[in-house]
Amino acid sequence: MTQRIIIEMGMGNDLHGQDYTKAAARAIEDAIRHSSLPLFGAVGLAHDVMEVRVTIGVQTPEAVNCDALIGALPRGRVSVVAVHGGLDIINPNTGEVTVVATAAVEAFLPEQTGWRLCDPTD
Repeated sequence: MTQRIIIEMGMGNDLHGQDYTKAAARAIEDAIRHSSLPLFGAVGLAHDVMEVRVTIGVQTPEAVNCDALIGALPRGRVSVVAVHGGLDIINPNTGEVTVVATAAVEAFLPEQTGWRLCDPTD
């Protein structure tokens, strides 16, 4: 059993290239830019015990190269999935599409011995 220890959200865009993967990478970067997990050093956990699940929202999920985004996460066992969301904004004068992607980055740890995360219902 795993327990979510963190969730971060971010937004990214590609203004001119209509590149959904680039917008998604920027959303992931935005989500993790201000994050730090000192928990690992404090309790002696290796980063590879952490499971990281990334959900990307864009208007054309099949246009996202999820495998290419795995490297955007510096720690943990990473999985990336793209779903319908985000925005495509069309410039009415030129027809150019600006892609806006959203990202949710979740980190999970297996049950721990010697310490535990607080149950919010306690």
